[in-house]
Amino acid sequence: SPELLIGAYSDLMNKYRTYEAQLQQRQGRLKEKVPELEKSLSLLRTLMEKQENPDAAPGLARYSLADNILAQAELDYPHNTTVNLWLGANVMLEFTYAEALDFLSQNQDRAKTELQETVADLAFVRDQIVTSEVTMSRIFNWDVRRKRTAGGATTTS
Repeated sequence: SPELLIGAYSDLMNKYRTYEAQLQQRQGRLKEKVPELEKSLSLLRTLMEKQENPDAAPGLARYSLADNILAQAELDYPHNTTVNLWLGANVMLEFTYAEALDFLSQNQDRAKTELQETVADLAFVRDQIVTSEVTMSRIFNWDVRRKRTAGGATTTS
């Protein structure tokens, strides 16, 4: 019956909308993560350049300790060969510059790929939502026409 079909498509559309919301949240997180990784890579490259210069004097660096809290550190560029990376979940690891560059580059590539996949998935889900809405409308209109035709046939007899 048309009511069952419309109900099934309505359930399907609700699932698509839930999935769309999840994808939008994921897209938002990835859009924040990519610039953060780019900033970290830029800072790491700057540290590597300063380390290669033996005449570099110690310098000051400001870094984000927490949201809206900055801290200041003195860096001895020629003698510093490691960097600590915050991995999340209360985990921080010490890497050499080369290891950190490799690690951050891999994470950046992975995040960009995931962002592209998420955008493609979002487009697909939105198309499916539109298709479901159109199908529900067509079923409803078909049912209305069928009832009118059936009602008109009984009144003319």
